[in-house]
Amino acid sequence: MFKRLIGGLAFAAATMVAQPSLANTSAKLIEIKGEVIDTWCYFSGVMGGEDAVVGSAHHTCALWCAAGGIPVGVRTEEGEVFMVLKYEGEDVLEKTDTLMEVQSDIISAKGLHYVRDGVNYIVVENVIANDGIQVLNHEDYGSVPPNSFPKNYQ
Repeated sequence: MFKRLIGGLAFAAATMVAQPSLANTSAKLIEIKGEVIDTWCYFSGVMGGEDAVVGSAHHTCALWCAAGGIPVGVRTEEGEVFMVLKYEGEDVLEKTDTLMEVQSDIISAKGLHYVRDGVNYIVVENVIANDGIQVLNHEDYGSVPPNSFPKNYQ
């Protein structure tokens, strides 16, 4: 079930970018600010509540999930999540380390916003600012999963 869900999300994302005619044709240029998140742990609750699966407490797991192909999202300060279809300067279907480098960072970005089946998507065209990891919550939540910790905050 999990593989099918993730495969379906990846296919939908690739299809929307590769064939815009299948997507909402009224894409709107927006600017968002939020944390780059691991969408699987955030939405499933498998590693804890919303507060535990963001920031430094969840950084290492977010890296593992992104490396494993879990879709990356940006959670805004208002709690809205945008699935990232493409990130500034990256090939849509090429495996890249760029999204790994920004996991758990707070970014400000401009991009094309699509909505399909009630899900927000963004094609990030320009990262305006990267404030790094701002949610330092490992002291409150430990490390999720246990024994993982962002190296630069130990």
